[in-house]
Amino acid sequence: MQQQDIISALPTHLRCFVQVQDYGAYTPRDHAVWRFLMLQLQFQLAETAHPVYLEGLRRTGISIERIPSIEDMNTCLRHIGWKALGVDGFIPPAVFMEFQSRRILVIAMNMRTLDQILYTPAPDILHESAGHAPFLIDVDYAEFLQKFGEIGMKALSSKQDEIVFEAIRHLSITKENPNATEAEMQQAGRRLSDATAANDNSSEAALLARLHWWTVEYGLVGDLSDYKIFGAGLLSSLGESKNCLDDSAVEKKLLTIDAIGQSYDITTEQPQLYVTHSCRHLSQVLEDAAKGMTQTRGGAPSVREAIASETVCTLVYNSGIQVSGIISEVVTDTMDNIAYIRTTGPTQLVWNGVQLVDQGIDCHPGGLGSPLGQINEFSRCLSEYSIDELRFAGIEVGTPAKLEFVSGVVVEGDLIKIERRNQKNILFSLKNCQVTDVAGAILFERDWGQYDMAIGTEIISVTGGSADPSTFQLHNPPAEKTATRHWSEPEQLLFKVYQTMRDLREKQSIDLGILQQLRSDILENHADEWLLLFELYETTVLKDAADAEPLHLRLTELVGIDDSIHNLIVQGIERVIAQADRYP
Repeated sequence: MQQQDIISALPTHLRCFVQVQDYGAYTPRDHAVWRFLMLQLQFQLAETAHPVYLEGLRRTGISIERIPSIEDMNTCLRHIGWKALGVDGFIPPAVFMEFQSRRILVIAMNMRTLDQILYTPAPDILHESAGHAPFLIDVDYAEFLQKFGEIGMKALSSKQDEIVFEAIRHLSITKENPNATEAEMQQAGRRLSDATAANDNSSEAALLARLHWWTVEYGLVGDLSDYKIFGAGLLSSLGESKNCLDDSAVEKKLLTIDAIGQSYDITTEQPQLYVTHSCRHLSQVLEDAAKGMTQTRGGAPSVREAIASETVCTLVYNSGIQVSGIISEVVTDTMDNIAYIRTTGPTQLVWNGVQLVDQGIDCHPGGLGSPLGQINEFSRCLSEYSIDELRFAGIEVGTPAKLEFVSGVVVEGDLIKIERRNQKNILFSLKNCQVTDVAGAILFERDWGQYDMAIGTEIISVTGGSADPSTFQLHNPPAEKTATRHWSEPEQLLFKVYQTMRDLREKQSIDLGILQQLRSDILENHADEWLLLFELYETTVLKDAADAEPLHLRLTELVGIDDSIHNLIVQGIERVIAQADRYP
């Protein structure tokens, strides 16, 4: 399936976050960075990664040699029921989770640059594809990931969570922008620090993000004395995938629900990691987390959590109707049973994820209120009565109605419509309506317009976001985009040398004359470009085509000059020598 076909099949509110991969935008040096990292990771992780990792790379269309094509990945992923789509950097967490719930792996299209080869502040295609995709071939893990998406997209988030997300995205874009000044980067850093300090990280979304971090991103599998790496953050990091194995420096803990209480710092290596017994164990821990969430609990306490979030949430009534808006008030009786609920601002009424006709945010721009509970002298929930039973009780469209709730709330007006779904009454609409509470205080005045009353006796679930995002879209693509790279003429000429190097390496036999000429050109004109030097050194050694000593000498000089590339070159040479010894 082509990328555009997958995009066209998405709901409208998700399409705006994805983009078609422009494969031609990757430079020959981008591919060289990819290849170097993947070869080093494959060499380093041969014994320490979960065995599924290397098999998964192959089965999900991820090549060691070059940056993967989303088209090629989808050709492979369709066999395991998943898809891949490109996005621009960080996307809102709830949106990310919804993609995951739909078995779509979203992949940041950017490729880290050579000067950020060890660490990139933004998500990139290496982390997103080579880190996350391989384990999708494990059925238990894929089911865990999908279930995580289903739960995560419904988690309650806070206003502060949204501010932190925007600050993280801004910082990552700023650091990736080659034209950003030092002052701009410092300002972006302070913005994130301030946002993080103001957030207590107690929302469901924040706590669930911790579980995601300690499993999907930084998880280990096995037991405390014998474990393998499966977290994408570790699998895509040359440094941390090695350092994490030092049990004296990195504490290992058995994964339990308590992991949601452990905060993390995205800017440093983690001082502790969690070990899960198996992928099935991951799902068990996730289920334990879900049991404590408002989407599972419902009731007045969950509604109060929604109020505290100050974000749009959805109330699910036991009748099945869904009310989405910013929940501003809940009135309860002495037993904490809900008597009345009010929303503020744009509100929609929904059934089974589809907005009811004339019940959208344009009809309820200022919110609405509804009583809950039993009606006096009614033995069942009002939703469960047939039209004939309602008529027998004196409740009929086109006639005045008076509904007296056990809580003391009274709804009195002219009934103009009964909305029914699945043989249940889910909504009464009245005009010339007045609603009063047990003390006689006015909750709704007759001249305020039509009164739409959601029907139910209890709230069985409270979820984050709107029930029908296609008509009540909360998340829009961030206005700030990842900076487009513009290459100078010298850089473009350098990329041509990288391409020549690749073309030469991929030939079955080496033309020694061309190799000698290329070596002279690189040593004379690009002697500081360590990766290009390394690629030539690697080809020379593995093809046994010429003297590698001048290249080895220059790489050794660079190691002494630049500490940031010391380990990269040293470990790269170790790999090449090991390969040469293995395949003489």
